[in-house]
Amino acid sequence: MRQTPLSTVFDGQEANYEAFSTLLSEADSLLAVCHDHPDPDCLSSALALSNIGNAFDISATEIGYGGGISHQQNRAMVNALDIDLTPIENCSPDEYEVVAFVDHGVSDRNNALPNGVAPDIVVDHHPPDEVDAKYADVRTRVGSTATLLTRYTEVLDVEISERIATALLFGIHRETLDFMRGATTYEHAAACTLRPVANKDLISTLSNSVFTPETLDGIGNAILNRKVRGSCLVSFIGQITERDVLPQAADYLLQLEGISTTAVYGIVADQIHLSARTSNSRLHVGNLLDDAFGDIGSAGGHHDMAGGRLPVGFLGEVDTPDDIADDLIDRSVRKRLFDTLDEWTG
Repeated sequence: MRQTPLSTVFDGQEANYEAFSTLLSEADSLLAVCHDHPDPDCLSSALALSNIGNAFDISATEIGYGGGISHQQNRAMVNALDIDLTPIENCSPDEYEVVAFVDHGVSDRNNALPNGVAPDIVVDHHPPDEVDAKYADVRTRVGSTATLLTRYTEVLDVEISERIATALLFGIHRETLDFMRGATTYEHAAACTLRPVANKDLISTLSNSVFTPETLDGIGNAILNRKVRGSCLVSFIGQITERDVLPQAADYLLQLEGISTTAVYGIVADQIHLSARTSNSRLHVGNLLDDAFGDIGSAGGHHDMAGGRLPVGFLGEVDTPDDIADDLIDRSVRKRLFDTLDEWTG
C-alpha cells in the first residue's frame, strides 16, 4: 500500500485489521451504535463504519443512537449529509450479526442499550473502561474516533467519497475545536487525507450553523449563574431540553480570564447532565468527575473534556416546589464539584 501521511504516523501502531475484516466478511448485517446524544465525531465514525460494511457487501447496515440530536451543528450535519439514523429503542441488537460501538465502549454507559449487550466491535479513542468485545481498538493517544475510521477506510481500500470525507473531516474539526483542543499528529495526518476530497464549503457552513434560542438562553444562564472558586467555575442552568447547550457553555466559559476549569450542569427530564472542560495540565477532568460522581451516576472522559449523568433522585425524594428542588440540586452538585476540585488542586 502506498505511503500516506496517516500510514507514516501510524507506522508500528496499527490495529489488527485482518481480524476486523474477518468479522465483517462473515456477516450479513451490521448495527453501528452511537453513544447517546451523538456528536459529529461519533456520527461521522458510525457513517464511515456503515460505509465500510457496504464495501464488504453486508446487505443490512444500520446506525442506531439514543437520546436526542439537539445541537444545531449536529442536526445540520445529519440533514446535509443525509445520515440515516434509527432510535436505538427501535433496534434489536440480537437481530444483527455484528454490533459495533463507535466513540464509546460499554453498553449502558452513555448509550441506551441494556447492560449486558456485548458489542462485537469497539472503535474508540476514550480511556478504556471494561471494554468486552471480540474486537476492540481503543487508542487514547488519538484525538478523535473519526481519525481511526479514516485510517480503517484507507487500510481496507474503501473508496472515500466526498460525503464520507466531509463527515469525517467535520467530525475531526468539531472534536478538536478546529485543531485547538486535543489535536495530535494523527488528526493533522487524517485531515491531509480527507481535505482534498471533502466539501470544504459545506464544512464551513456546518461550522457556522446558527444557535437556537434555547442554546443562547442556556449560555446566558450559565454566565449569570456562574460560581467561581479560584480558577474553577461551575454553573447550573436549570431545566433544559437541549443537553448540547452544556458543552457549548462549558467551552464558552473556559474563555473567561483567570478560569482554567469549567463545569456546567442542568436537568434533562429525570437526569442531571454535566459537561466539564479544563486547560489545566495538572487536572484530568474525566477522572475528577468520576471521583465526584462515580458513586451515584456515570461520569468520566478525557484529560481536558468530560461529562456525566446523575439521577435526579440522588438527593432522595424531594417533595418540594420545582424552584426549591432545583436549588437543592444546584447546591449539592456544586458542593461535590468544588470539594473534589479542592482535593485535586489543594
